[in-house]
Amino acid sequence: MLVSTLKVDLLLRESRSLKDRRRVLNSLKDRIRSKFNVSIADVGEQDSWHRAVLGVAVVSNDGRFANEVLSKVLRLVESEPRVEIVEQILDLGR
Repeated sequence: MLVSTLKVDLLLRESRSLKDRRRVLNSLKDRIRSKFNVSIADVGEQDSWHRAVLGVAVVSNDGRFANEVLSKVLRLVESEPRVEIVEQILDLGR
């Protein structure tokens, strides 16, 4: 069993309140969950209007498959115009 993770540090420039932040993140998380069978959560910067950290995990027995899924998740996040990726950390597990 292999557990691979992706941590994405985001900047939400247009967010004016925690409610705006929550709306953007919930929309993004729902799209990712429905498109890819992964676990995703808001794991940091919960008190900041303009920052967020998403954690994504996938469990597989094939490292190549896990890398492919997390790469597609990252591309989906990159395509979201309301967020900007500040940092990304991919851990393919061992």
